[in-house]
Amino acid sequence: MIGKSINELEIGNWAEFTKTISESDVYTFAGITGDLNPAHIDKEYAKQTIFKERIAHGILLAGFISTVIGTKLPGPGTIYMGQDLKFLAPVLFGDTVKARVEIIEIDKVKNRISLKTTCTKQDGTMVLTGTALVLPPRMEKT
Repeated sequence: MIGKSINELEIGNWAEFTKTISESDVYTFAGITGDLNPAHIDKEYAKQTIFKERIAHGILLAGFISTVIGTKLPGPGTIYMGQDLKFLAPVLFGDTVKARVEIIEIDKVKNRISLKTTCTKQDGTMVLTGTALVLPPRMEKT
């Protein structure tokens, strides 16, 4: 399966991915990356922080943006070139996060797409915002 080529895309196209953050998700991510910051994995430590609870890794949430880009828009075969991010609010265990990408610019000459990227919680709180630059697949679907 191949994602959409640049000729199949338009400004304003969007896609989303939704996931509820579990303790297992955070511990697995911490183990894979080695990011054992106690704000993420130590319940007693987290009680002393400004959040009063353990929080998900911000980069774990950014991974959900990669999910949308690599599986939905533009989809399989897309090459992720860059991302800038701003983390706006914490995500706690049990929060449901919706990652969304929307095409804001298309450069057909360079085969590049700029995307507005966001993550929001179930209550509508924006927790992450940024922009991504990607290369959609060059092959047309057959």
